[in-house]
Amino acid sequence: MVERLRLTAELQEEKGGGPVGQKQKKGIIAEFKEFIARGNVLDMAVGIIVGSAFTSIVNSLVNDILMPAVGYVIGGVDFSRFQIPLPISAGEDAGSFILYGNFIAQIIIFLITALAVFFLLKGVNLFRRKKEEAEPETPPEPERPSPELETLMEIRDLLKKQGGAQDDYEK
Repeated sequence: MVERLRLTAELQEEKGGGPVGQKQKKGIIAEFKEFIARGNVLDMAVGIIVGSAFTSIVNSLVNDILMPAVGYVIGGVDFSRFQIPLPISAGEDAGSFILYGNFIAQIIIFLITALAVFFLLKGVNLFRRKKEEAEPETPPEPERPSPELETLMEIRDLLKKQGGAQDDYEK
């Protein structure tokens, strides 16, 4: 039994927990490598790169195709020239404007991007539902008790056996 407890403590130390109740400190570089090696971080990095490329495509779609087409339909209006001039103070150069046409274009860019992300997530969720329906549900395997709990269970069983043996001697 003492041997079992010693082995449990050694196992705890090998897992990196150190002596029971203490944690070993990792070096900052090792911890950073572990963080970067996780799949979620790499997926996020790919998503950011693809997202920035997608943004340039959406910007071109709005600025080069949609806004000129909308301007043509409503009478040859160029949204990039929609502006409100600010009053000129003494000694200032003219040229301060509120460019609300660019703001309208950015709102349209946002709406198109949000719509594209919505359809992307809708497709991913549809794929996940089909995958879940195709896989039969299997009951989860019961969890195996921790080594400490196994040791305690063994001690309990041994005590029960010793208690039963004492009852036999008393009779």
